[in-house]
Amino acid sequence: MQRSILKEGVVAGLIGAAVVAVWFLLFDIWRGQPFLTPGLLGAAVFQGVTNPIGLRPTVGNVLGYTIIHGLAFIAFGVVAASLMAVSEREPTLFVAFVILFASFEVFVFGIVGALGKSMLGALVWWAILGGNLLASLAMLWYFFRAHRVLSRTLIGSWGSVFREGVVAGLLGAAAVALWFLAIDWIQGEPLRTPRLLGAAILRQPDPGAAIISYTVVHGIAFALFGIVGAALIAGAERQPLFVFALVIFFTAFEVFFVGGVLIAAKWVLDELAGWTIFVGNLLATGAMLAYFIRGHRALARRLTTAWAEDD
Repeated sequence: MQRSILKEGVVAGLIGAAVVAVWFLLFDIWRGQPFLTPGLLGAAVFQGVTNPIGLRPTVGNVLGYTIIHGLAFIAFGVVAASLMAVSEREPTLFVAFVILFASFEVFVFGIVGALGKSMLGALVWWAILGGNLLASLAMLWYFFRAHRVLSRTLIGSWGSVFREGVVAGLLGAAAVALWFLAIDWIQGEPLRTPRLLGAAILRQPDPGAAIISYTVVHGIAFALFGIVGAALIAGAERQPLFVFALVIFFTAFEVFFVGGVLIAAKWVLDELAGWTIFVGNLLATGAMLAYFIRGHRALARRLTTAWAEDD
C-alpha cells in the first residue's frame, strides 16, 4: 500500500509540475521571452532578486527552480495520494483532500504576493495562479481516474455535475455583471467596473479590450468555480460533511478575488470602493447557492432538519 501511494503521489506531482512548466513555457513564448518565468522565479528564490529590470534568465536559475518546483509538487502529490487512499476507506475524510488543494492554492497565492510589486509586474501574477490551477485540475483528474470507485461514491454522474456547475457559474457571473452594471449606471459611468478590472488584472490598456477580456475571463472563472461547487454539492448528497468543504470553498473564493485585486492593483479598490466588489461576489454566491438548493432540495431538507434537531 505504501509503495502504491508513493508511486501515485510521485506521478501526480510530476503531472502537476509538467502542466505548470508547459503553461509557463507557452505563456513566455507568447510574450516573446522563453523561460522568463522560471528564470525570474529562480532568481527570486536563489538570489533574493526583487527587481527584475535588466535581469535575464540563466540556465542555472531555470534548472534550479525547475528542480525545486518538481520536488515541491512531488511532496504535495504524495500527501494528496495518502489522503486519497484514506478517503477510499472512509469517504468523509475526503474533505481533508479538498482542504489540502484549497490550502495549496492559497499558499501559492501568498507566495505570489510576497514577491514584490516589481517582480509581480514582470511575472504576471494571474499567469502563475492560472498555471497552478491547471496543475491542480490535472492532478485531480489523475487521482479520480485512479480511484473511480471513490469518485462514483462521492459524486456519481460527472455529466450532470458538469452541466449543473456551468449553469450555476454562469448565473453567478451574470449576477456580478448586473450588479456592476447597476452601480456604474447609478454613478453615470456605464461599464466602468469591468474596464478598470480588465486594465488592472489583465493589463489591457484599451477600454474595449479590457471590458471584453475581463468579461470572458470572469465568465470562465465562474464556470470553473461552479463546477467545483457542483461536485461538492453532489458529494454532500452522499456525505453531508461535504457541506463544510463547500462553505470553505465559497469563503476562499471571496478571499481569492479580493486578494487578487489587491495584488494586481491596490488602486482599483480606491477607484471602485471595495464594498461593491464584495457585495457583487456575495450576490453571485447567493444566486449560485439558490440554484444548487433548488436542484438538491432533499439535501436542503436534511440539513435543515439536522440543524433544527441540534437547536
